[in-house]
Amino acid sequence: MHIKIKSPWLIKPDTKVKLSKLETKADGGFNSPEAAAAVLVKHQRKLQKLQEVLYASQQRSVLIVLQGMDTAGKDGTISHIFEGINPQGCDVASFKVPTPLEARHDFLWRCHAKAPAKGMIVVFNRSHYEQVLSPQVHGHLSGKEVKESLAQINQFEQMLADQGTLILKFFLNISREEQTARLKARIDDPKKHWKLSAGDFAERKFWPQYADAYEDILSETSKKHAPWFAIPANHKWYRNLAISEVLEQAFEGMKLEYPKPTVDASTLTL
Repeated sequence: MHIKIKSPWLIKPDTKVKLSKLETKADGGFNSPEAAAAVLVKHQRKLQKLQEVLYASQQRSVLIVLQGMDTAGKDGTISHIFEGINPQGCDVASFKVPTPLEARHDFLWRCHAKAPAKGMIVVFNRSHYEQVLSPQVHGHLSGKEVKESLAQINQFEQMLADQGTLILKFFLNISREEQTARLKARIDDPKKHWKLSAGDFAERKFWPQYADAYEDILSETSKKHAPWFAIPANHKWYRNLAISEVLEQAFEGMKLEYPKPTVDASTLTL
């Protein structure tokens, strides 16, 4: 079932994406972070109610994919938007370097194992796209292999959608200047040193190559059954609000209902 979602950040199918043309600093017209936060709270409360119906009905499942350059705010997105969500109905999976066992299987094997069961929300904090993204950037995949892998991802996501999974994919779009500021803030604050990674700094020099790779991903894999949203993420508070707006529309669009009771409550006594 295709759900129509209105968002200025939707990447329409068959759109040729140029990352430099996409917004990073948009604020949605809000005068202050506080004004946006008040609206975010309303979305959070609505999502809490809708998630309860999803969990109770066991009719559909939801897969949320988060991707972005280093420091784009994937962890922060999860903690802010899903605050108050029943943890019984929500899981987070992160895909890093494949283990020896995972490397012996096709590249989607480990991701399929983490796909959401009916009634569940699963957030992929980095996802199946990582196994195309980094190899492409570092020249380990040819152009033909990249196209084949993205086509296989489209087929994988189509299969999940056909089985009742709502798929929403968010590219957290920050500018290179914002990434520089965030990395500097981590260096300057001893309490944030645990977030520092030598890999993050080493990968910064490949920014143009990552931009090219993300352009391929957004152009080739934003489909009606699994749309991408390129969310302006320089302002963390607007990033959270923009994603919550999409989620609320999508959950409402599923038109889920509580399951029919198995007992007549009027016959029960205490």
